Amino acid sequence: MQIFAVRMTGVFVTIAVLLRIFSNPFANVFQKKLTSGYVHALFVNFATYALLAIACLIGLLFMPPTGFLLSAAFWKWSLLSAICGALGNAFLVKAVEQGALSVLGPVNAYKSVVAMLIGVFILQEIPGWTGILGVAFIIWGSYFVLGTTEEGFSWQLFKRKDIQYRVAAMILTAVEAVFLKRVILLSSPAIGFVSWCCYGAAFSFLLVLARRVSLKKEIRKLGRRQVLYLLLIAFCMGMMQFSTNYVFAYMPVAYALSFFQLSIIISVFLGYSFFGEGQLLRKLLGAAIMVAGAVLIVTAG
Repeated sequence: MQIFAVRMTGVFVTIAVLLRIFSNPFANVFQKKLTSGYVHALFVNFATYALLAIACLIGLLFMPPTGFLLSAAFWKWSLLSAICGALGNAFLVKAVEQGALSVLGPVNAYKSVVAMLIGVFILQEIPGWTGILGVAFIIWGSYFVLGTTEEGFSWQLFKRKDIQYRVAAMILTAVEAVFLKRVILLSSPAIGFVSWCCYGAAFSFLLVLARRVSLKKEIRKLGRRQVLYLLLIAFCMGMMQFSTNYVFAYMPVAYALSFFQLSIIISVFLGYSFFGEGQLLRKLLGAAIMVAGAVLIVTAG
């Protein structure tokens, strides 16, 4: 019976990884479609969290009271995770608004590198030669993908706003993942998800206020198609985050982040299919090399 339970858990984790791999790129597609229609990126960020928070608050009505008896540590790590998550997602939406999916998606592969560096300085996890080789593969693969830009693979490239936004989003969400793991260990994937949505809605609203984005003005821009895109973004983001939480409950963060990089290939195809982004074969080659690097980092553990 115990062996069966272990196998079923493995199946569910695999399904969750696949959901995470596909949901994130599709969320980026709908974000790009919505922000390309001149809907403000910070409004899209807030509306996404708000829709998910409303769904969670409705769900809380059906939760037993014991679900609310949480430690002070839980609230502390939830707060830190929410700050990083809201800021990271805001930067991500801005990056998607201005940049090409097939370029921005592969940049996220560096999250494995960030996670490994955090492990060195905070967790004293020293990588072996396979981990170092994995980093080299990610950098090599990014040469092929980022080399398709006008600036090529150079420091000049990082002066581009879309790349700066994507790098900021990557770093913040990598740190968020570490904090979120602590939240899940102190509660459960479901409670961690509710915390992520509600805190995220609160902090993304503060970002809207800080940048003086008019909610009334943005809401007036929404037609049927824009509302549909917003609902699809919320659905994809919700699926992405809940599956992420579930995987974090059973797998080390660095390993999970590495597996999630398989979404790079999906991003390249979606960028080509929906937005006509060129040099498909070169980008796919680069993405494949970066995925190989992520796998090597996993085997380093």
